[in-house]
Amino acid sequence: MAIRDILVHLGDDPRNDVRTNVALGLAAKHEARLIGLYVLPIPTWPATAEGYVPVDLIEKMMKEARAEADKAKKWFLDACRKQGVKSEWRLAEGDPLILVPEQARYADLVVVGQVEEDMDVDRPSGVIGLPEETALTAGRPVLIVPYAGKFRTVGKRVLVAWNGSREATRAVHDALPLLTRAQKTIVFSVNADTESHIPGADISAHLARHGVKAEAQHTVAKDIEVGDALLGAASDLSIDLIVMGCYGHSRLREFVLGGATRELLRHMTVPVLLAH
Repeated sequence: MAIRDILVHLGDDPRNDVRTNVALGLAAKHEARLIGLYVLPIPTWPATAEGYVPVDLIEKMMKEARAEADKAKKWFLDACRKQGVKSEWRLAEGDPLILVPEQARYADLVVVGQVEEDMDVDRPSGVIGLPEETALTAGRPVLIVPYAGKFRTVGKRVLVAWNGSREATRAVHDALPLLTRAQKTIVFSVNADTESHIPGADISAHLARHGVKAEAQHTVAKDIEVGDALLGAASDLSIDLIVMGCYGHSRLREFVLGGATRELLRHMTVPVLLAH
């Protein structure tokens, strides 16, 4: 399946340009339309001593928020025009944890930002819980861009986290449009059973039949977390994209993630494509 629509989440945070540039690069490579989704959150404040928030204060803050959205729209459309990428702008008002997964269902790929754990609540770099909620509920592959660093290339050298599970299989096939364009794809297994087979060999052969330049590698790392082993391998192998199945579920906004997924989201140093 080709990538024809990419959705990137935008908001009032300092990483909009980094996320957009990653999405722009992918859209240009795949000749895809780039959709910028800017979500205006509904403002909430503690009640005043009189028991209500003055209407003029609400109107003032919403006016300022819309002005920021207008600036973001101009920058986004100009950036797309300079790159020769077809674009679309969507402005929505409400909860990003609901709106982004909903809008993601009408795209082939959605790009969101990693959330910094000790972020400044007044200037957040992302929406708390957005990567997890989108990955677990949107039904689309989610590309998460780290909150630190810039990424001139994404998808030249790819590491696929492989353990033979349903989630890993889903991630591999969702990532096929990216893998077929990669210079090299390494199917990487951690602590796999190596007595009866070569870990990753079968899926590497399957990928090769799709034109993917894939090779299988594995490691034994009993004393460290799987997520840390994957990040170590990504550094050693000069990886610029990790593809991984998302393990867990969302329940009443409580994100119950598997250990490897949780560690990777917490410490990621390169973009990660998650599929559930």
